[in-house]
Amino acid sequence: MSSELLDALNVLEKDKGISKEVLIDAIEAALISAYRRNFNQAQNVRIDLNFEKGTMRVFARKDVVDQVFDARLEISLEEAKQINPSYQLEDVVELEVTPKDFGRIAAQTAKQVVTQRVREAERGIIYSEFIDREEDIMTGIVQRHDSRFIYVSLGKIEALLPISEQMPNEQYKPHDRIKVFITKVEKTSKGPQIFVSRTHPGLLKRLFEIEVPEIFDGTVEIKSVAREAGDRSKISVHSDNEEVDPVGSCVGQKGQRVQAIVNELKGEKIDIVNWSEDPVVFVANALSPSKVLEVIVEEAEKATTVIVPDYQLSLAIGKRGQNARLAAKLTGWKIDIKSETEAREVGIYPVEEQEFLLSRDSYVDEDEFVEDDE
Repeated sequence: MSSELLDALNVLEKDKGISKEVLIDAIEAALISAYRRNFNQAQNVRIDLNFEKGTMRVFARKDVVDQVFDARLEISLEEAKQINPSYQLEDVVELEVTPKDFGRIAAQTAKQVVTQRVREAERGIIYSEFIDREEDIMTGIVQRHDSRFIYVSLGKIEALLPISEQMPNEQYKPHDRIKVFITKVEKTSKGPQIFVSRTHPGLLKRLFEIEVPEIFDGTVEIKSVAREAGDRSKISVHSDNEEVDPVGSCVGQKGQRVQAIVNELKGEKIDIVNWSEDPVVFVANALSPSKVLEVIVEEAEKATTVIVPDYQLSLAIGKRGQNARLAAKLTGWKIDIKSETEAREVGIYPVEEQEFLLSRDSYVDEDEFVEDDE
């Protein structure tokens, strides 16, 4: 032991935030364990460390008793008085039992303890940093992959991107830079474990917050997100400021803002619609890019029947029902779509002319700004 160790502990306290007293206590506890293990001793011992003098001594602590049953833990009153006449029954006598070659073991043990505590402290710092970033977005670098995960470096730690959270239209190659959404941060015996996603709706929301200043500063609010990752998504937006066009803000000049997000998501199509507290308007907007003639609301069932022109039925439903499915997720309402002809046949749409036909500016389909690859 030497003053160099004390200097090292002072540096660790400053750089790693680990209390010097905590490290010293840990070293003392480890030395006691090392003494018992290496010298087959069962005494109650105390370690005395003097960093300034560079000394380390081991003291056996024995209780003063009338009759000794275990010489490793007890000492008779007569023997204790030979050491110091002032000793009485139930006092504790300390006898130095430092082995000759204990210095080497002590140095090795101290190194192991400090290394372990530094590792634990670093893990704690990483956990504290990332637990505050749950449901946030970060840029990572793809490192490697196995049958279960893509391993993404986030700087101080590798995050896990499970197969279920990977986009079906993406291939991940080492050194690729990707944005990921942190879904969960866990504390384990091996350190913090971070799970990330490329399919979570939160990723889309965070991307819009990055690209659209009006969302970041709260002028425009994202009310809901519905996403089928890699294919198509819908978001609803709203602004309390009547002078701000929430949809236009998200689209950007010549579609530049939404285009940047589409590029990041490898061509995923995005519909941006105006949110409304009126389910009639909101459901109609959510079914973009199709036109809607009327929305019949059943409040008790939280369900709607939507009537669209005959030639718009396929567009309203979408490929494999995707447009209707995303609209339902976006609004939280059940949606049953009927053509104008079918609605007339069942008697729920008897009016010849409807003024409900929504104007095109009630929604924006990003396909108007992004060339469709299909």
